[in-house]
This record gives sequence, structure tokens and C-alpha cells, in this order.
Amino acid sequence: MVLGSMAPRRRWLLLGLAALAIVALVAAGAVVVTRLTGGSTPEGAAPPGSPSAPPAGTPSASPTGPPPGANITGPLNLLLVGVDTRVSVPGWEPHADAVLVLHVPKGLGRAYLFSLPRDLLVDIPAFPKADYSGGKTKLTHAMSFGSRVPGKPKQPSAAQGYELLRSTVSGYTGLRIDAGAVLTFTGFDRLVTALGGVDVYIDQRVESLHRRPDGKYRESAPGGYKGPQMVYEKGDRHLNGWQALDYARQRYITGGDYARQRHQQQLIRALTRKILDEGLARQPERVDQVVAALGDTLIYVGGRRIVDLAYALSNVPEDRFVLVGLPGSGVGKGSAYRGEQLTSVGRKFITELRAGRADAYLAAHPTLRVKA
Repeated sequence: MVLGSMAPRRRWLLLGLAALAIVALVAAGAVVVTRLTGGSTPEGAAPPGSPSAPPAGTPSASPTGPPPGANITGPLNLLLVGVDTRVSVPGWEPHADAVLVLHVPKGLGRAYLFSLPRDLLVDIPAFPKADYSGGKTKLTHAMSFGSRVPGKPKQPSAAQGYELLRSTVSGYTGLRIDAGAVLTFTGFDRLVTALGGVDVYIDQRVESLHRRPDGKYRESAPGGYKGPQMVYEKGDRHLNGWQALDYARQRYITGGDYARQRHQQQLIRALTRKILDEGLARQPERVDQVVAALGDTLIYVGGRRIVDLAYALSNVPEDRFVLVGLPGSGVGKGSAYRGEQLTSVGRKFITELRAGRADAYLAAHPTLRVKA
């Protein structure tokens, strides 16, 4: 896909506006997507899509008035979900393969991004829309259970699944989720490719379970896959779309899923840096172009327009975009394995974050900070 005669580096940089929505709606992205569901509309504001609401992607004030999102002061909590939809398999329920939370304190001068393990043992509340009665199980299942549409077993709804996942994450963390985005694997690949790739420091050697060096998928075999493997060597690397997605998916590596969470956060930070370099968050006129490019690979859920959030968050300094890795451990071993739990240090970070003492806690526990 090509937009006019824009230079290769810039012709798809408009998708950087979407990249941060996709990666937790962080400091400089802006996107309008084709489906808006859930969330609450701020008092006095028109619901998205209503006759009195401004068209998607337009600034919220005249050129002489305040900029978009001028009345957004925080705090904000944004939820990003990367899902494996397996659209080629009829009726496949979306699984939450990556769950990330961005917390922006009041004043919007700082941002904290942390991941929750997909296998985290949590209490999932009852969800009548999907005929789910609730229970204690892995976090990833909240998306699947919530996506079930009674009477339509082969038509799961990722937007509906997000509702239950959002409630589950909010209940576990004690944070009110203001907005969020659901992104498929295809969408992530497309976005990174659209940005012309991403530069990231690979902090350990990673062998791909899924891909060959030429990008083709490895063949299935009894007990796994066979054939040559793509290898990501330690050091500064430039990754294209399929490579970034493949690297972000690998969890059968040293450090397991916790290493994968770290790698996903590093990719997000790299995307953020690239977008900030272009100053794209302050160009809301480009937002509408993102819709056609992303299609149904992205679902946005929230009461405020993303263009407002993006503009409001675009002033977060890069050195105050903090990546946090929450340590955890398995519950049970071998056949008795039930899932993951955060350590007391990891759980306490969330408590201190809610209380506005995250910086002091990170200073006392510096190993929680993830290097970009």
C-alpha cells in the first residue's frame, strides 16, 4: 500500500500515530479505528459517532482555541492487548498474548509502562454477556471467555472479550482503565512495516520457534516445529515487521515469559522514540488516513478521542517514559502448574504506583526498571 508520492520513510510514518495506540496509547500516537465500544463518555461530551460529535480525527477546537486534549490533565490508565486471533480457524477465540498497562500520573509529565503475565492467576468476574459465571484462572482466558457470544459459537467478539479483560485487570491492579486498544498479530506486523522497521537493542540471543531466516513459517512436526530457525543475535538491530512480531512472541527463551514481556516493552519504547522524532502526535489531520491502513486489525475502546489523548500525552519527555518489569514465579510445578503470580516486590510496585510513590519505590528497587 502506498499513499501518494511521500518519501519511503515518511509515507507510512502516519501509522506511527497508530503505533502508540497499539502499544498502550502511549506518549505520541493517534489513531481512529473503525469500531468504538465500551468505555464511558466524559461529562458534557458527545458520544463518539453521535450527530453532535466532531468527525473522527479533527481537532477539538478552532485554530485560535485550545489544542486537542487541552482539558486532559490525568491521571490516566491505558490498557493495550495483543491478541492471537487465528482468523484462519473458524470460531477461534482471541487469546490475550500480551497485556500491558500504561499509567500516566496527574500533570502528564511522566509515564510508567508495565506488563502483566498472560498466565497470571487472577479472579475473573462474572460476565453475563458471555454467559460466564466467573472464576480464578489465567489472565489470558479473560479475553477468550469474554469473547463468547451466546448463540453464535463461531463468531467470537474481540471487543466484547476486551470488556471482561479490562474488568479483570482493573480488579487486580486497583487502577481504573480509561481507554485501551486490542491489536492482532497482523496489525502489529503491518504497523512496524509501515514505519519502515524499528531499531532495538536485543539483550540476549533469541532463537525463533516459529520462523525461518527468510521469514517463512517453519513446518509443524510432532512435538513442535522443524527446519532452520531465525536467530536474533545480541546487539543493536534493525527489525522489519515480521521480525519485530516474531521477536516479541518468543517466550521459550532464557527468562521465559518475563523476558518476552521485557522485549515487548523495549519494542514499544523504540516505536515511541521513532514517533517522537517525527513530532507526529501534533498532526491530527493525518489520523483519518490510519483507518484504511489498519482496518479491523485494531479495536479502540474509550470515552475520549485518541487524537485528544495523543496530543495531551505528546509532551511526556522521553527520559520520563519508564519501563517496569514486574517479577513473578510459577504456582505449582510440572503437571501441577497452575499459572504465574507476582512476587511481593512486583505486587507492591502496583500499590505504590496507585499511591503516587512509584519513583521512590523504583529508586529502592532499581532492578525493576527495564533498559530500553
